[in-house]
Order: sequence, then C-alpha cells, then structure tokens
Amino acid sequence: MKLEGKTAVLVGCSPNINAGIALELAKDGANVVCADIRLDFAEACAKAVGQLGRKAVAVEVDITDEAQIELALRKCETDLGPVDILLNGAVLQIRHGLLELTGKQFRRQMDVILLGTFLFTKHVAAAMVERQRRGAIINIISTEGHQGNPGNIGYGTAKGGLLNFTRAAAMELAPHGIRVNSMTPTATDPSEGDARVAAWGVDWQPPVVGSRPGYTVGDLGVPLGKRPSPSDYGRAAVFLASDDAKMITGIDLRVDGGAVARYWRWNPGLPVLDAGLAAKAPSDD
Repeated sequence: MKLEGKTAVLVGCSPNINAGIALELAKDGANVVCADIRLDFAEACAKAVGQLGRKAVAVEVDITDEAQIELALRKCETDLGPVDILLNGAVLQIRHGLLELTGKQFRRQMDVILLGTFLFTKHVAAAMVERQRRGAIINIISTEGHQGNPGNIGYGTAKGGLLNFTRAAAMELAPHGIRVNSMTPTATDPSEGDARVAAWGVDWQPPVVGSRPGYTVGDLGVPLGKRPSPSDYGRAAVFLASDDAKMITGIDLRVDGGAVARYWRWNPGLPVLDAGLAAKAPSDD
C-alpha cells in the first residue's frame, strides 16, 4: 500500500491504458479523481476504482479550457482533499501524415496533448507549492514520441514535446520537492482494454495500427515477445508516484518491452534471413 491516503488525479480515463493505471493506483491505496471530456468514461472509471474500496470522483472536463480545469480541481479538493499525484494521460489521435493533416487538426492535437498537460500541471503544482506537498507528476508519452511513425505526425510531435516539457517542469519544481517524470507505453495487449469496454458498456475504438505496407501486427517486433498490458503501465506509475522513486525526477521510464531500444534491422518474430543471403548482405559498420 505505497500510496495509502494519497489523492491522485487521472486526466484521461479511457478503458485501455489510463483505466489500467487508475486501478493499479487504487490497489496501492490511492483515492482517484477520474477526469475526462467523456463523462461516461470518467464515471465508469470511478466506479471501477470504488469497487476496489477506494474513494473516487468522476469529473467531466475539457482540458483545453483553463477555467474548467480550475473548477474541476476545486471539486477534487472538496471531495477528496489536496492532490498528491497527477497523471496526465489525455490524448487525441488524428491519424494523418504531413501531406494530409490540416493546420486545424494539428493545432487541436497540440492543444489536447501539450496545452492540456501544461494547464493541469501548472494548477496542480501551484496547489502543491502553496500547501508544501511533495507531490509526483507523471506524463504519459508513447513510443511515437521517440520514433518517427509515418502517417501520425501530429500525435508523435506532441508526444515528443512532452518529453522535454517533463524535463523542464522537473527542474522548475525540484526546489519544491515536487517530482515530474514521464512514462512511455507502446502498442498494448488489447485483452484488458477489451474486457473493460464490455464491463463498462461504453463505446471505444482502439487506434488502428499495422494497416499500412511495412507494418507488423500483434506482438511482432517486441523484443520481450509480448506487448505490455495496461496493468504493467499501472505498476510503473505506482513506482514513480511512490517514495520508492523519491530521488527520481526528470526521467522517462519506458515500459515498452524493449521496442525503442531495438536495433532497426532486427524484427523479432519475423522469419530468419537465409544464412546464405545473410553472408552476402552488406555490413552496416
């Protein structure tokens, strides 16, 4: 129970990654504020947290609206007390490439992913400083924040921006004892998310991947042989939010099965290149 008595604000409550994180925080003792622009997601997530014996509050909020964020945080403090943990996980994916994406679509993704994270971090950190609470802030990245993925340029650009936002915020808040880190998920095993969609009775469509030439599907390409599950991310978030990580700030914790570290020619799961052809292949050295 590393988070016993702490209040966590979860921004973004989809039944896949973010809900998995919310439930792991609750299992380790945290009470959770579930905030999302979709009230059905927020309410279902809060109900699931409540079933674990923790206090939970559902909040409907547009994270690009600063007034709504301030109002939501006031409600959080009234219902559950001061915030100790903030997890920024709200996203918007508009899967278009450079030549197809409009300026309006690009700006909208920046607003949701970057501006929303900035505003929540600003107001939660201000409250922590005022109350002298040594809190933890965690931003959710993506392997697309580390690598160039064709056909999804807005999302990858915003997630890349979050990496340095995390470092900059960590340095600004370090004198106050507030730690800021990020966590990188990757393509995720769908089992937990699919089960929650059915249990919650909500409409949710996972991102479509592997539909373009050159893309693998499923677990192919993951060095550890299997995609992570949302609960894997949740346990990493518990670590970053707890005193076990009290000397860790400004880092990105990748929970990706080794995906970002993989050498580009090595694609686990694909047939091995014929030995004769391999001997004739030019060296990269």
